[in-house]
Amino acid sequence: MKSIKISPYTLPLMVAVLLLGSCATPKKITYFEDITQITQTEAAARQQIRVRPDDKLQIVVKSKDPQLSSLFNIQAITGRVGQGGIVNGSATTYSPAIGTSEGLLAYNVDQQGDIDFPVLGMVHVAGLTRAEVASLIKGELIGRDLVKDPVVTVEFLNTGVSVLGEVKAPGRYLTNRDEVTILDAIAMAGDLNIQGRRDNVRVIRRDGDTTKAYIVDLSNSKDLFNNPAYYLQQDDVVYVEPNNYRKRETTVNGNSSLSTSFWLSVTSVLTSVAVLVVNLIKK
Repeated sequence: MKSIKISPYTLPLMVAVLLLGSCATPKKITYFEDITQITQTEAAARQQIRVRPDDKLQIVVKSKDPQLSSLFNIQAITGRVGQGGIVNGSATTYSPAIGTSEGLLAYNVDQQGDIDFPVLGMVHVAGLTRAEVASLIKGELIGRDLVKDPVVTVEFLNTGVSVLGEVKAPGRYLTNRDEVTILDAIAMAGDLNIQGRRDNVRVIRRDGDTTKAYIVDLSNSKDLFNNPAYYLQQDDVVYVEPNNYRKRETTVNGNSSLSTSFWLSVTSVLTSVAVLVVNLIKK
């Protein structure tokens, strides 16, 4: 049987290749990599936030007659917005904005998609945008000859999205905008960390009794702008997966590749390899 001779340079070379491979530069760290000049890309249809059960709406009615409009604006002073409030029937009271004296009344949308509005009674608002809710309330007030010149404003009080994973500031972010894109959510979370994968961002969305998951590639503008998850809905969860470089930063025993213990382990391995090579040379 022929003996196999191992070159004294073989093992050090293998170790060097492994170390260099672990330090490889991650790919796809740039947004919109396919854009090299001014281009036109078809975008997905704009999707506004629409009312769902369990949403909280602030609805304010104004008119030339303050006493008349006050019938539709129940006032209450409580804690600050965002810190909860006192539940009263189908409405929750929130504190006024800074610099104002009137409390804000949040209407809780029930499981049937209705709110209990003063004088009007139960009004179905599920599936409507803010503008459509305002138009509906205004139409009912005028149609029932309750207010001749109402100005109705509607605001979302609890609408938000969650951003998790490799971002600078993960958490839940409230927004009162009609349209929220995945780029808006990432910006609110302080942008992706350099270790976050731009080509495999997940969006988890509740749709009635089911849950849908979407994959978004931020490095490809065509995929991004045409993706059904480009426009987010309330309670969407955006998750940024760590890239391979980030995953390799943690060893099997939980030590970071940037930690002292990790490099001591590497040094120990290299020392053992060096001793082995010396012994082979002596033989």
